[in-house]
Amino acid sequence: MALTTLRRPLHITTAPTAPLIDRYGVESGLFSTSRRTLLTQGRRTLITGRLATLPHQVATTLPHHEAAPPAIAVGAITFNGEAHLIVPDTAEWAGPLTAPAIQRPHPAWQVRPVPDESTYLAAVRAALHRIGDGTLTKAVLARSLELTADARTDPRALLTALVGRGAYLFGVPLPGERTLIGASPELLISRRGREIVTHPLAGSAARHTDAATDLDRARNLRHSAKDLREHRLVVDDVVAALRPYCSTLNVPREPTLVATSTMWHLGTKIAGQLTDPAISSLTLAAALHPTPAVCGTPSAEARTAISDLEEIDRGFYAGLVGWEDAAGDGEWAVTIRCAEVGPHMLRLFAGAGIVDGSIPEHELAETSAKFRTLLRAFGVSASL
Repeated sequence: MALTTLRRPLHITTAPTAPLIDRYGVESGLFSTSRRTLLTQGRRTLITGRLATLPHQVATTLPHHEAAPPAIAVGAITFNGEAHLIVPDTAEWAGPLTAPAIQRPHPAWQVRPVPDESTYLAAVRAALHRIGDGTLTKAVLARSLELTADARTDPRALLTALVGRGAYLFGVPLPGERTLIGASPELLISRRGREIVTHPLAGSAARHTDAATDLDRARNLRHSAKDLREHRLVVDDVVAALRPYCSTLNVPREPTLVATSTMWHLGTKIAGQLTDPAISSLTLAAALHPTPAVCGTPSAEARTAISDLEEIDRGFYAGLVGWEDAAGDGEWAVTIRCAEVGPHMLRLFAGAGIVDGSIPEHELAETSAKFRTLLRAFGVSASL
């Protein structure tokens, strides 16, 4: 356990519907959904450590902070399971955010792909070779874009530009004067009392500006044998992880189409009821992470492939971001469509699921399409 405590009073309030993002700053945490928005300020306690130990750490830390409603831990966890959670000085809830009518200008960015396209294509081919020899069923391979600018970055302006571009908007502080921001479409787990929900996404297609072509792409995705197979791998893994904790689990037989501003996804919304009300959202997150949607399957072999073939440090990409309170309720999104923000730089990440039948050039194009969620929001024009 690693705890750093700053002894200041904690206050939690419920705010009226308002643009809480206007008060977002470098010591803030923000997590917004279609239902409501959480804004925190300051840091009373820092909780670090491995995901496997977090349920106990959070459960033993939050009751020591007197507040009504219960105190909250908010933050992010890396792909490799290292946590950076904060118990804030203040926390308040408001209604959902709406996209601003006017956005602030952003710096002129210089864009560098890491790795370059040829290296990523080679990695996809290597993963397909492992799939072909039976070592793997699926591996998710990611790449990144490094954006640099002379002007200092403004995390609040960047975060504001992402409002309305994903189901889960977030901005949380990271070590080293960095901020994690993003607009994720994917819910890893939410828990309210005994009720739980997860909404895994797997299988994707880029959207098109022409309405007829866009509709064709959605239909093709819905009937793609390759994408349906990839999606079923994820759903089966999620169900297997959750079933030991649930008395009931409602799993739709077929996925539905989920649309973002730049992508179509196959998604399956799974709801259940916990057998034991003491099971927290972080306990469930630890059981689920990483799903095959961001890692692959079998998990150990997919992790090895990622370590061997990716030339980037994922950091908080493909991890999780969200909050949990002292009652164990919480909501955690998968950290995709995200960026790490430094004083003069951004690191964007995107990945693609490699399965039997994947075409390397198509997987590269999929990552490029996923980058566009953030690039368009930030006013960046780049040839990918």
